[in-house]
Amino acid sequence: MNEKVQVRRSMAASAVLMAALFLLPVILVEPYPVVSAAQPKPPETKPTVITAPVQTVPEAVPMQEETRLRVLQNGQVIEMALEDYLVGVVRAEMPASFEPEALKAQAVAARTYTLYKMTTGGNHGPEADICTDSTCCQAYLDAASAAANWGERAEAYEEKVAQAVADTAGQAVLYGGQPILAVFHAASAGLTRKAGEVWSSDLPYLQAVPSAETGAEIPNYYSRAEFSTAAFREKVLAAYGGADFSGSPQEWITGAVTDSAGNVKTVNVGGVTVRGSTLRALLGLRSACFTWEVQGDSLVFFVTGYGHGVGLSQHGANQMAKNGAGWQEVLLHYYTDVSIGPYRFTNDLQT
Repeated sequence: MNEKVQVRRSMAASAVLMAALFLLPVILVEPYPVVSAAQPKPPETKPTVITAPVQTVPEAVPMQEETRLRVLQNGQVIEMALEDYLVGVVRAEMPASFEPEALKAQAVAARTYTLYKMTTGGNHGPEADICTDSTCCQAYLDAASAAANWGERAEAYEEKVAQAVADTAGQAVLYGGQPILAVFHAASAGLTRKAGEVWSSDLPYLQAVPSAETGAEIPNYYSRAEFSTAAFREKVLAAYGGADFSGSPQEWITGAVTDSAGNVKTVNVGGVTVRGSTLRALLGLRSACFTWEVQGDSLVFFVTGYGHGVGLSQHGANQMAKNGAGWQEVLLHYYTDVSIGPYRFTNDLQT
């Protein structure tokens, strides 16, 4: 297939996928739970635009200070340098205790995701390029909040995160010369997932690949969620009013179809076929890699991993870094058939 045609098709699929994602109650870019918190939804009124001062990072690596970003946060649009924004994203999205090469991979994934939003128009209209709501875009944590979380390690961790951003300044993950939809998650169940297994469209660079993380080193890698039969029925009926729970609870959930990593692709719930990712969202499970059983008057779910399972696995990246992989190797492993290099805006996209 002609490369330009393939890239155009990929970009069209990306647009469809992004539109579908914004309508689903599923986190696209899922922050690590220790330091990240979702921000309240912005009000409907037109946001106020203010300008944030440019922060400093280690001077050894040049910054792209000319690239400005409009970030929607708590109803205000804050203008800041792209690289400064990325420091805040990495603070929120990955534990600063992770290996430096993993933090660099996270920085490049976050930069790429941001550039994708900027080049495709995002979903915030003309006023903002991106927001700090992790259920919509990427999480963001300011220096003061991060320092409060980090305690006595704050100075060392701040320098470590800033250095990861600076050491990869300007670098992005590209497919056909364009920034990819660089989604990421906390921990897979041994294999990442194709985008089409989770959302409505597939993308050539978001394919299933082996992931190196081991459950022994990850908090809550295996989790358990219990619901009374009444609570479970109520949650499902709120989304699927036609579901039938007249039979015994042992008959309520049947016919699970799983992928090679054990994630539930589809499952029959009360006679209705439901995506595993949708049921995960309805129940608040940590991932769609789950099994279940009836215990007395309760339904108990046993879950492996954390996140949607697509793209970069943060714990997998950290394990690869521990094994000696550099940030480029990490990214080329988790994103398929891509290249890594600088991306320059065309004149009409410069801010």
